[in-house]
Amino acid sequence: MPTPSMEDYIELIHNLMESKGYARVSDIAEALEVHPSSVTKMVQKLDKDGYLNYEKYRGFILTAKGKKLGERLVYRHELLEEFLEVIGVDSEKIYGDVEGIEHHLSWNAIDRIGDLVQYFKEDSNRVENLRQTIEKSDV
Repeated sequence: MPTPSMEDYIELIHNLMESKGYARVSDIAEALEVHPSSVTKMVQKLDKDGYLNYEKYRGFILTAKGKKLGERLVYRHELLEEFLEVIGVDSEKIYGDVEGIEHHLSWNAIDRIGDLVQYFKEDSNRVENLRQTIEKSDV
């Protein structure tokens, strides 16, 4: 099982490769606010664990295993953002809240949250009713 830190790297590498077509140590270091040497150590660990293929001075790519996990991690992140938005969390707090909780939920819990989000998306009146209920309880 990957650690939360490993998950953060895999998610970021996946996103960079999807948006730019590549991921560099410097891009990852900047995004995670860590030293490039820390990124290199993690990339080597991810290579050893089969999540990516790393060649010194040549770069790295996600393996099928790494890409599959990266897609799941991105899905989890986006789903949690959507869930927090549905339940009325202030938009400026959503990203930080997701970063705080995403590694602490089981995949079973993620699947159930997905079911709940789908339930609300099937009928926009459900979201409106939920928001009205929340507003009444906040008073």
